[in-house]
Amino acid sequence: MNNALFTPVADRATCVPRIVIVGGGAGGLQLATRLGSTVGRKGLAEVVLVDRYPTHFWKPLLHEAASGHRDPASDTIEYAAQARQYGFHFVQGELQQVDRIQRLATLGAVLDADGVEILPQRVLPYDDLVLAVGSVTNFFGVPGASQFALPLENVEQAEDFRRKFLAACAKANHLAEQRPEQPVQPICINVIGAGATGVELAAALRHASNQLAAYRFKSLLPDRDVRIRLIEGSARILPALDERLATRAHAQLGQLHIEVLTGVRIAQVAHDSIATATGDRLASDITIWAAGVAGPAALREIGNLRLNASNQVIVTETLQTPDDPHIFAFGDCAACSSDGTSRVLPPRAQVAHQQAVYLSASFARRLAGKTIAGFTFHDAGTVVSLGHAGALFQRQLGVHRRSLIVDGLAASGLYKVLYRKHLLGLHGTKRTLLRSIGDWLRGWNEPSIKLH
Repeated sequence: MNNALFTPVADRATCVPRIVIVGGGAGGLQLATRLGSTVGRKGLAEVVLVDRYPTHFWKPLLHEAASGHRDPASDTIEYAAQARQYGFHFVQGELQQVDRIQRLATLGAVLDADGVEILPQRVLPYDDLVLAVGSVTNFFGVPGASQFALPLENVEQAEDFRRKFLAACAKANHLAEQRPEQPVQPICINVIGAGATGVELAAALRHASNQLAAYRFKSLLPDRDVRIRLIEGSARILPALDERLATRAHAQLGQLHIEVLTGVRIAQVAHDSIATATGDRLASDITIWAAGVAGPAALREIGNLRLNASNQVIVTETLQTPDDPHIFAFGDCAACSSDGTSRVLPPRAQVAHQQAVYLSASFARRLAGKTIAGFTFHDAGTVVSLGHAGALFQRQLGVHRRSLIVDGLAASGLYKVLYRKHLLGLHGTKRTLLRSIGDWLRGWNEPSIKLH
């Protein structure tokens, strides 16, 4: 190939090293931005970001896109534009294979919506390869789950859910208009998994049903006609967080008329129902799976790297793979130990953010010939949004394993700050401020939910 981006390693002896980052999620895009604007702009390294999609959307906001509270088109970031602004290259494609000996990453062909090839399969040489490919839904082998339960991994899936939800509400509203004297068969939405994602989605859907009834579906009675179940296999919701926070969240979900089922294991998922391990059958018009994540299956096919039981790449304290010091992994796809223990850091945006900051500094030190310290995670706390019902915040104090818990307006403010912090790391202060003002103006002039 004539494009200098694909010059083989053997022919680049006098060139600067090439750092290839695969995955433009919360961590990958931030790492590319930081490295591009530092070592890239200084000519110390060539930074390349690879992603199968042309745009970025912050994954923690997917539940807002799924419920219609956020239009993804207003919050996506064009990788090509970000690359031009901050001194790195963008290549679209999906990682298929890694030749660790030759240091070659093979990218799959890019197809359009009709399956027509836009870009062919390509080979991208690298000096250092950083895997930031995120996670996928873990269905835990439950029969029918992968076929009939909707995951929530990207914008396309969020939009698919939103369209199904909107269509179900329109149908229920029509039946209520045609037969006002007869009770309407409720729309049954089952959210499997009551971690932060499941709780936030359930709360957002209740508010969405209320807003749709107020704006468009006048005959729809949300509390009666839209039945939302939140189903958790553990003894309580939010099992990874403080029990006091879980208790508060449970109570607030009850006030939102969301049915919470705990200690319930899913045995099977069908197109119109789910079956529990105890033999109960729950009707379901829409089932969404938020019960767990794992590393993408493609990680088993590339580079023969060591993986854990959750299909995550095992890494050292410097986020390098023990199999190859030229391959790094971080974020949801990496099994990084917590404080030197056997526990793995959870798949959270703040983990990926801190690891991106660490890697940008460690690459700069490595290029300067300096020593590299290991990564240390500092828990900044967890915020769980309950939509217009507020939010809950928890942070470990480190004193006798006690936690600080905040709710109400203060926690809601913290939740909004998280996304602004993400934008700040990508755009800087001025552009983030302008974007925030634009969001505020849209909020005054447009409905708080997508109505079509």
